[in-house]
Amino acid sequence: MNAISKAKLIFVVFLLPLASITAAKTQATGENMKTFLDSEMPSIEIQINATVETQPSGNITVTLSLIALNDISVDHFDLSVFGFLNGTEKSAMANITEDHFSINRTSKDYNTTFTVPSQVWGITFGEVSLAYSANLGGMELKFPNIKTGFYMTSVENTFLENLETQLKSLNESFQQLSSTYWQLEQNYTSLQSSMIELDSTRRVAVILAITTVFFVATTLFLVMRRPREPW
Repeated sequence: MNAISKAKLIFVVFLLPLASITAAKTQATGENMKTFLDSEMPSIEIQINATVETQPSGNITVTLSLIALNDISVDHFDLSVFGFLNGTEKSAMANITEDHFSINRTSKDYNTTFTVPSQVWGITFGEVSLAYSANLGGMELKFPNIKTGFYMTSVENTFLENLETQLKSLNESFQQLSSTYWQLEQNYTSLQSSMIELDSTRRVAVILAITTVFFVATTLFLVMRRPREPW
């Protein structure tokens, strides 16, 4: 292979990571597990599966495979998983790392399970860092600083859901109180009308009583004043 051919090969090889390092996929792999990263680079493939969704204080399981397509020598490999406190502040949750090992047309697998902090919610984030060299037919190519990031497991926002549940309960209580208040207001209005009617009845009764007494007194007075007839 002449110098020009080697230069072309090296150029193409260095372009491949740029084209494929972001080739993340989200595929179903099993119950509550998905593939969040499936990226093929020169002579190596990285596949990362993780729990689809969880809750604060729940667990996330991550399985990672480094698949060697040729003979490779890894200087450094690191996977870091981050969550976001209150959905905003980035916080490290787990890490898988190893230095100085070889993979000869086989795969190297990792598995970890960790607990999500109680204040973390929202989409989690993974970052891969890789430095390795590949032996391509007697020619060694070095890739000293490959990095990529990808979105991972969704952590349920139970804090917001609890607030929504409490708000719904308060709204229902408010509706019940409003209904009770309306009924009490109707009862008060009805009672007030009854009191007015009773008061009117009492007034009529008093007037009638006074009139009756006056009539009786007048009648007695007239009877007493009437001249007596001689016997």
